[in-house]
Parts: sequence; structure tokens; C-alpha cells
Amino acid sequence: MNPKEFIEKLNDVRGLMTQEKYFDAIKILDKLKKTEKNSGYDYNYDVIHQLYQLDSNCRSVYNQQIILNHLKNISDKKKSISFEELNQELKDKYNLNLNDQILRREVELLILRNKLYCKIDKDAIILESVLL
Repeated sequence: MNPKEFIEKLNDVRGLMTQEKYFDAIKILDKLKKTEKNSGYDYNYDVIHQLYQLDSNCRSVYNQQIILNHLKNISDKKKSISFEELNQELKDKYNLNLNDQILRREVELLILRNKLYCKIDKDAIILESVLL
């Protein structure tokens, strides 16, 4: 893939992220990372930086989307959930394997983005209301 095509694919990823199609964007990003490692092209540093920045951002928002949907689904049944329990449910139901620090960070980001209203009390999430 030549550099121009590579940049076009990065722009496609941005478009998918704008449409909140994170899973589709991640698939393209994975292909681009393989291309970058295996191709004979010496891609510009800025382009590679964009690739890995988009990858990080996209995976984070994808994780947040799954976490938010799961918390919304359980908020009618539970008033609180430990991070450990949430992490296990995410692994079992969505095959989402996050370490404890990343899970906590993703929940904190949802709170900062005003997508999730809750309190964090030590190692538990106290659910007040969940927004979509």
C-alpha cells in the first residue's frame, strides 16, 4: 500500500469513528498496523503517529461503548457493582479483557464525558443513572 492509500485509509477510520462504528474502524487499523510493519515503504513519522493515536483512541472509545451499554443493562437490577465483578462480566459476555486500571480509567472517562452518572467508592461503582 502506498503512502497516499495509507492516509486515505486513516481518513476512512476517522469517518467510521465519527459514525461510532468503532469495531469496523479497529479492523481497518489492525490491517494498517500490519501493513506498516510488513511493507517496504518508509511511512512518514507523522502518519505512523496518527495511526497509533487513532488506534489508542478508537479502542478506548470502543471499550467505553461496551462498558456503558453493559452498565445501562444492569442498572435496573443492581445499584452497585465492583470493578472486579464488572470486569468478569465484560470478559464473560463481551470477551472484553481489560486490566483493572484500564477498566477504572474507562469508567472515569465516561463520567468525565457526562455519559455516565455514578459514584466510585473505593473498588465499586455506585450506579445512579446511566446515559446513552
